[in-house]
Amino acid sequence: MSSSSRGFAGSRRAVLVCLAALALGAALRGVWLTADPPSHATVGIVWHDEGPWVHNARNKVLWNQWRTDEWNPVFLTPVFTVLEYVAFSTFGVGTWQARLVPVASGLAAVLLLAAGLGAVAGPRCAATGAILLATNYVFVMWNRAALMESTMTAMIVMAWASYAIAERQPRVGLLAGAAVVAAWFTKASSAFFVAAILIDCLTTVALAWLPAVRRKARMNEPTPAVLAGAYWTLVGLALTGAAALIWFVVPHWHEYQFYNWQMSVVRKPAYTLRALLDRASWIPIVHDFFTRMWLVLVAAALSLLTIAARWRTATPSERLLAWWVLLGMAELVVHDSGNERRYVMLIPALVGLASLLLARTHPVLRHSSVEGRYARWAAFPVLLVLAYLVAGSMIRLASIYEVRPGVRLSALAALLCASYGVIRWRALRGWLVRQEMPPVHAAVVVALAAGGDLAQYAQWAATRSDDNYRASRTLAGVLPAGTLVHGKLANGLSLENRIRPVFVGREFGNYADRKTRDDVRYILTYVAPRVGYEGSVINDVLDAYPNRTIIMTFDVAETATGRDRAALIDKFGDGRASTSGHVAGRAHD
Repeated sequence: MSSSSRGFAGSRRAVLVCLAALALGAALRGVWLTADPPSHATVGIVWHDEGPWVHNARNKVLWNQWRTDEWNPVFLTPVFTVLEYVAFSTFGVGTWQARLVPVASGLAAVLLLAAGLGAVAGPRCAATGAILLATNYVFVMWNRAALMESTMTAMIVMAWASYAIAERQPRVGLLAGAAVVAAWFTKASSAFFVAAILIDCLTTVALAWLPAVRRKARMNEPTPAVLAGAYWTLVGLALTGAAALIWFVVPHWHEYQFYNWQMSVVRKPAYTLRALLDRASWIPIVHDFFTRMWLVLVAAALSLLTIAARWRTATPSERLLAWWVLLGMAELVVHDSGNERRYVMLIPALVGLASLLLARTHPVLRHSSVEGRYARWAAFPVLLVLAYLVAGSMIRLASIYEVRPGVRLSALAALLCASYGVIRWRALRGWLVRQEMPPVHAAVVVALAAGGDLAQYAQWAATRSDDNYRASRTLAGVLPAGTLVHGKLANGLSLENRIRPVFVGREFGNYADRKTRDDVRYILTYVAPRVGYEGSVINDVLDAYPNRTIIMTFDVAETATGRDRAALIDKFGDGRASTSGHVAGRAHD
């Protein structure tokens, strides 16, 4: 068989594998779509956040107006809101309809990652990435929740894949730039990727136009196609960004600035040195995010080190994958590493890096491309970070309920590994760039990783519940359409009925008049595991109405206790409206 025939057969097999992975991914994401997210072996999904984030889309479909109160996440996530509006307009308002958007986003991410990997490293790499991302348990579960993370991540994957394809078809870079802006307007947590793609585009431009930079960096001049791809990416980013600025940001500047700066940045994290160190040390320790995908993490770490070892000859798309992981983790340190939802954006990058390693059938270089006396020291921080991730995600299991021992042991292990890597850097980088992955070995690793993910999915499926869906349906038979109900949990339980929730956040979202809304007769809140579990601000509302009475309670599923309950509360209890906006004390909890 000729080499061209073998190549065609390999490509055809890869396409079939990708389609099979996509079909399996669709099944994993689409069945039991009204079931509750995992609450025993949680992946960080907070189910009662779904209703608040689709609030404006629901408003538009049910009441024909985007804004009905002072909680308006459309200014934080316009892309997600519009997509949810399309889903609701097409299929009606409901739980599974809301979750169609992240399902479609997750499947798009699988397809786009495969396309990008195929452009970078061929069909085998594309098939590997499709299998690993389609079955990744954490990613699958987040793709089943009506939250922004899946859609933002899909936009990032689109940007990366388009950037990879633009190395040969430069005009596709226009789509890469547009996708970056779409990711930003889905969730501003994608800021790290905006920085990453700008860094790489500007690096390419500098290498093309500044010979002195090329000589000092010892890097080759970019090919005309690569340079054109960078230009088109910058043009796409600039044009799409300008359009969003003119038609969305400027007309709604006050709301945009409040939701994206005051609410999301200023009022949330601390930025002291101690806080930054704490967040950095927590990354592999406080969640089982990396533990659940440890094989993929190890392969991704080795792949990223290989890219670092040949940085001067790495392609722009390979460099961007490395920036994706490194700057993404830097954003976690700066903003918030304690919330597992922040990590979802890293999954396709880790899968992509792992796939590059697992699909490698020949050495990437006959000799290392990194030279110079300081090369090993430049590699040291990368070695330290990756060693801490790999070691910490397993060492944490020895003291899973205590953070400090895991941090200390992991830091020691990482320091020893990174130090040894620096001492033996020449041998290490030579080994990295010369490694080959026999197809049988790669297939075993992929089977183990995918099999572990499918086993976790099977465990969830065997014990799944639909308590939250049934609670929302029950409300539909209790409260007439248009009934005002106070509390964040009212939003959370609004998808299967027609109540009008009045969200209350801490210093945002109907906060100012939270104690005086006598026109809102009902409250929805947790009573177990504790009153106000969804957020302490609801206690202000409860305290303002001492005559309140619990009308009924519902089983819901949020914590691992299996005994979570929500309550529908009548503020006035005796049927008479309160005349006081704030009364001290608590009653009838």
